[in-house]
Amino acid sequence: MDQVLSVWSALSVGRRVVVVLATVAVFATVLTLGRLASQPSMALLYAGLEPQAAADVVAALEAQGAAFDVRGNALYVEAARRDALRMTLAGDGLPSGGSQGYELLDNLTGFGTTAQMFDAAYWRAKEGELARTITASPHVRSARVHIANPASRPFQRDQPASASVTVTAAGGGLSMAHAKALRFLVASAVTGLAPENVTVIDAEGGLVASDDAGERSGVSGEDRAETLKKRVERLLEARVGYGNAVVEVSLETELESEQIVERVIDPDSRVAISTETVETTTRSNDTRAGAVTVASNLPDGDVGSGGGAASSSNSETRELTNFEISETQREVIREPGATKRVTVAVLVDGVRELAADGSSTWAARPDTELDALRSLVASAVGFDAARGDEITIHSLEFEQIVPEGSPPPVGLIDRLALDVMSLIQMGVLALVALVLGLFVVRPILASGAAGPVRPVAELAPPPPGPDPAPMPALDGEIQTGGGLPDLPDLPDLANLPDIAPAGSGVVDRLKQMISDREAESAEILRNWVEEPREVTR
Repeated sequence: MDQVLSVWSALSVGRRVVVVLATVAVFATVLTLGRLASQPSMALLYAGLEPQAAADVVAALEAQGAAFDVRGNALYVEAARRDALRMTLAGDGLPSGGSQGYELLDNLTGFGTTAQMFDAAYWRAKEGELARTITASPHVRSARVHIANPASRPFQRDQPASASVTVTAAGGGLSMAHAKALRFLVASAVTGLAPENVTVIDAEGGLVASDDAGERSGVSGEDRAETLKKRVERLLEARVGYGNAVVEVSLETELESEQIVERVIDPDSRVAISTETVETTTRSNDTRAGAVTVASNLPDGDVGSGGGAASSSNSETRELTNFEISETQREVIREPGATKRVTVAVLVDGVRELAADGSSTWAARPDTELDALRSLVASAVGFDAARGDEITIHSLEFEQIVPEGSPPPVGLIDRLALDVMSLIQMGVLALVALVLGLFVVRPILASGAAGPVRPVAELAPPPPGPDPAPMPALDGEIQTGGGLPDLPDLPDLANLPDIAPAGSGVVDRLKQMISDREAESAEILRNWVEEPREVTR
């Protein structure tokens, strides 16, 4: 302790300040290293939670005394306890998703609750339960459901119920098939709600499904083209191998609604269904005598002269036949989204063969194999020549991707699953502490501990002959009162042993002497530092 105080007293004010600051920095660095080393590894617990759900999870973690860290909209906990905490929170119904279901009805009582209040709470609970069911899917991150019930408007007749669903997908967009499933889910849960009256909206991609046929057609066409593409790729890869076939499907759909009414009458295919026959016969007789002349018209004429009898008959037959003509009546309604034309382009790689010398040769696939593949593709996409569908398939050489270099080996850090960033932080802090200790504190303390230069005569060996009287040790301090103590005379440098070549200087000879007698030189220097002597003033 006396040596430390003597060193501290020998330092100047500026150096004392530097030593204090460097010491504080070293201690802070060491404490930070200890804190980083003792801090547990954190792992992601939940991310992207709604504020209310995140607050409930944080309260539950605090109640259990678990260490957690909030980073933006993510919650991190100790990696060793993450799975256990997830199961514990799930048992408590957390995270709740921010929407309440039928538990809203538990708080209602018969006193002070009107029918309107109960209906509002019921539909709110229905929306919350549907949102919970939708978010249970791993493809959906959050969902909101809104139901428009016409029962609250009793004076408006024939008002159909409708609903809207807003979905935020976990990754990518929401497919048409998934949107259709959501529409049927909501429609089945609400009485009197038709699936076409449910609108599904993707929070990132916009409208997915609604009762607007024009909107429905474009999305459906893309989904069907993607489905046909996957079918053809799966079919071809079973033959040519994975990555050796590229398929592109273009699906043209109808964009307008069309209604066609067709009536065909075939005159050659008639059938008699009824026949009506009418026969009419008319007869008349004339018995007047004689013929009618001028004389018979006179008063005195001869009426009876030239007498005779006349008769007449008339017969008529009428027939009416009713026929039924063959008639075909067809009504065709074409909604938007119907397939108008399908075109498929297929590119397959050829066959590669290895020669004896290790080289590979490429050859196109034979036409018979391409024809067989074309038939399979036609069956997979529902080929219709009358509709104008087209399939193009060719066998061309694929450009080979040559990997450069070799994959990196798995290091020790990857095997041990260490946190690289934490190791880097600890390494930087340790380096700072080492630099401060070696290049700041140590040089300052060493310079303060060093004393004045000792006389050179102490390094000279004693002259031959009897041993001289022991020399008093020097303490490195200068006497202020009185003269110097009696010291023996310095030996004649000319009588020193010839340990260096002739003509060398005194300094060179002294260096040579110290080099030859390193042990004695080190002992003399150690005595200067470790054995201070009180000087009589």
